[in-house]
Amino acid sequence: MAQTILVVDDEPQIVRLVRAYLEEAGFRVAIASDGEQALYVARQEMPDLVVLDILMPHVDGLEFTRRIRRERNVPIVMLTARAEETDRIVGLELGADDYVTKPFSPRELVARIRAVLRRAQAPPELPSTLRAGPLTLDRATHAVTVAGQPVDLTLTEFRFLETLMTTPGRAFTRAELLEAVQGVAFEAYERTVDVHVKNLRRKIEPDPVHPRYIFTVRGVGYRLNSELEAP
Repeated sequence: MAQTILVVDDEPQIVRLVRAYLEEAGFRVAIASDGEQALYVARQEMPDLVVLDILMPHVDGLEFTRRIRRERNVPIVMLTARAEETDRIVGLELGADDYVTKPFSPRELVARIRAVLRRAQAPPELPSTLRAGPLTLDRATHAVTVAGQPVDLTLTEFRFLETLMTTPGRAFTRAELLEAVQGVAFEAYERTVDVHVKNLRRKIEPDPVHPRYIFTVRGVGYRLNSELEAP
């Protein structure tokens, strides 16, 4: 389902321009011409992000931001002709996520919107230490233990295990596991994942031939046993 962007500006030509570029980028667009109307539309449409002008009649952008922040934490990109630092600071202190000044590049605005949405939808940061049954992985020190005994893993093996431990029971594709080790030097072919997992099993499994921790999901990839019990 397409994400909804609420565009709020009292200049019709700006609204038409921004709307055209956002719709071309695959977004659904709602519009409003002042802050008061924008509050009503925001409550009806529940947008994923608001592109907001500051200088508008009736209720201006700053007052809209104050009011909407009492109701929900929707991301806001402020769009205004004001370029002074004090105006940017006021907008950001009220809770705006980004600030674009007029005149602007519509493509840059779309890119900024995508970046803000990515930040807003990013999963919560994982704890420093991941645990699954006898497995313990410390993301800060890159240390791994099995039943309290340290295990020496390569960086690639560590990243694979870390990825699997983030969501025990979930089947990760080979491509997802490769992406998890992006930046680590190795031959970038999906089947190399099998080799790394084989080596990882050899280091952590009680019996690598009959694995208890890392299961193969045929036609997909691998998953961590979600029913591991601590020793």
